[in-house]
Amino acid sequence: MLDQFKKFLIETNAIALAVAVVIGAAVSKLVSALVAGIIMPLLSLALPGGAWREFSMSLGEGHDPLKIGDVLGAGVDFLIIAFVVYAIVSRFVKVPAK
Repeated sequence: MLDQFKKFLIETNAIALAVAVVIGAAVSKLVSALVAGIIMPLLSLALPGGAWREFSMSLGEGHDPLKIGDVLGAGVDFLIIAFVVYAIVSRFVKVPAK
C-alpha cells in the first residue's frame, strides 16, 4: 500500500501541487503585508479621508453595516497577489507556442 501511495504522489504531481500551495500561501502573506504596510498607506495619502478600508455603510438601526472598504481592500490585495504570481510563473514556466 505504501508503494501505491508513493506511485500516486509521483504520477499525479501531488508533491509539486503541495509545494505550490505552500509557496502560494507564503507569497500571499508577503504581498498582503506589503500592501497593508507600504502600498495602502501611500495610497491613503492621495485618497480623501485616508482610512478608506474602514468605510462602511449603515443599513439602519439594529443591522450590521456593509463593510465596503474591507471588500475593496481585499480586491486590491487579490489583484496585486494575482499580478505577482503571474509575474513569477510567467518567468519560470514557458508556455509553448501554438
